[in-house]
Amino acid sequence: MTSRLETYRVQAYNTAKLSENKMHDDTVAKRYGFSGGLVPGVDVMAYMMHLPVAKWGRAFLERGWIEARFIKPVYDGEATEVSGEERDGLLSIQVESRGQLCATGTASLPASAPLVSISDFNEVAAIAERRPVNELSYQLGKWLGTMPRAWAGEAAQEYLSDVRERDPIYEAEGLGHPGLLQRVMNKVLVDNAILGPWIHVGSRMQLLSAARSGDELTARAKVTGNYEKKGHRFVELDALVIANGRTPLAHCQHIAIYQPREQAAA
Repeated sequence: MTSRLETYRVQAYNTAKLSENKMHDDTVAKRYGFSGGLVPGVDVMAYMMHLPVAKWGRAFLERGWIEARFIKPVYDGEATEVSGEERDGLLSIQVESRGQLCATGTASLPASAPLVSISDFNEVAAIAERRPVNELSYQLGKWLGTMPRAWAGEAAQEYLSDVRERDPIYEAEGLGHPGLLQRVMNKVLVDNAILGPWIHVGSRMQLLSAARSGDELTARAKVTGNYEKKGHRFVELDALVIANGRTPLAHCQHIAIYQPREQAAA
């Protein structure tokens, strides 16, 4: 049996206009053929996660699974619709903006979270001195770490506002939004090299425990792919995001173009 969820509507917001990644800057993004600076993929994925949380509540935050693939950009200020359809326990999600399909994904609620051992993921520090990115920055099989980060108090509230999250569960129960775990995955790349403009293109995430607001978040990531495709250089990561150095929160696979092919503006 198929059932449709209520469409979730947001006015997209580019949270990264001033970030080091100039793919979020209007002028630079236009050099790569875009109409303007891109709303970060991790924030588009945060929009998508509203639907499974609305359907399954805290259970999804404790053990839910989600994947997302970004097809076309979402731009700052644009009306954006997130729609979902469930069939046999699998929730299909679409993000549309400007009349275009921008992202697709699926989510589900496993009966239990899989057992994951922290010891299977090597703990390393982020490099002491970042250097301009090259192929060796993300060498196949290399383990990467991150600087610890926490979003508590005003920072946690600001994040919810930035990703246009209206579900009261986070403030009412003192929980961290799972989109923050995706931000940490981006930081694996940023903390270990000086990047030029780059693009997050897709992710899979198995939640293992509900994050608490204010948790100190780190990631232990292994490079599982580094290759060229259609002039772009891609990196793939397999990682565990951890709270306070001891609690596994999510097992993530993350794909990004770390050196995009430059082209004339459309």
